[in-house]
Amino acid sequence: MTRIAFIGLGNMGGPMAVNLVKAGFAVRGFDLAESSKKMAAESGVTIAPSIADAVQDAGTVITMLPAGQHVLDVWNEVVPRLPQGTLIVDCSTIDVASAGTAHELAAAAGLRSVDAPVSGGTIGAKNATLTFMAGGDPKAFAAAKPILEKMGAKIIHCGEAGAGQAAKICNNMILGISMIGVCEAFTLGEKLGLSHQALFDVASTSSGQCWSLTSYCPVPGPVPASPANNGYKPGFATALMLKDLRLSQEAAQATGAVTPLGAHAQALYQAFSDAGHGMVDFSGIIAYLRQQTKK
Repeated sequence: MTRIAFIGLGNMGGPMAVNLVKAGFAVRGFDLAESSKKMAAESGVTIAPSIADAVQDAGTVITMLPAGQHVLDVWNEVVPRLPQGTLIVDCSTIDVASAGTAHELAAAAGLRSVDAPVSGGTIGAKNATLTFMAGGDPKAFAAAKPILEKMGAKIIHCGEAGAGQAAKICNNMILGISMIGVCEAFTLGEKLGLSHQALFDVASTSSGQCWSLTSYCPVPGPVPASPANNGYKPGFATALMLKDLRLSQEAAQATGAVTPLGAHAQALYQAFSDAGHGMVDFSGIIAYLRQQTKK
């Protein structure tokens, strides 16, 4: 079976690499953090001493990294080392321009490339229930899909190079906006004397229904698996939501799209992060809204 090199074994990449091991792939991984390498190794990932060693003889290379510059740095290092026809997949969430540059690097070396950012958070990464939004040549996507299916429940080809990143930032702009709306509704409901459960029971079965409410409810109680029931320990940290909202606004400015709610959501999450809550789950912004509410 094809050997896979996995670069980036953090909170998302680590569980994803482990699921590939569980599916029977030989996975050689690399990460800068010793703790990430240790956790991956304990679950069967072979840890390489360097990126170059990780990609040696790999039929597929997967990257899961924090930002566009990290992806380009790694791709610039590994692409010249890979034989023509090798599949390289980036699962990071980065700007569309960097994704396009990465695809160009791969194409110039005769590699097949896919940008495939994910949705589903750390729980989805652990349970192999992620959604992958993929961009790239249809033949490259067809080669990547059987591998992505071992890490996710839904694999969507969104279009040519960069389309996966475009879909991801649009999706997460919706998520950031909708979570603020749900938090505002609960804050108002508290002032009006509504119980959390009563508001949830109404909104989750009527026109207020959305993922931020029914799957990730920002108050304790109605959705037991939501971070609100675990002290807002992040499934998806505020810092990551802020990163994605920044990407959406950079794209909006570059294309001339009008996204006033996206811009306001970015400003609110920036304020929440600046107050020291960058590593709190993004649904924890309800605490910030409560603090702003008049007594």
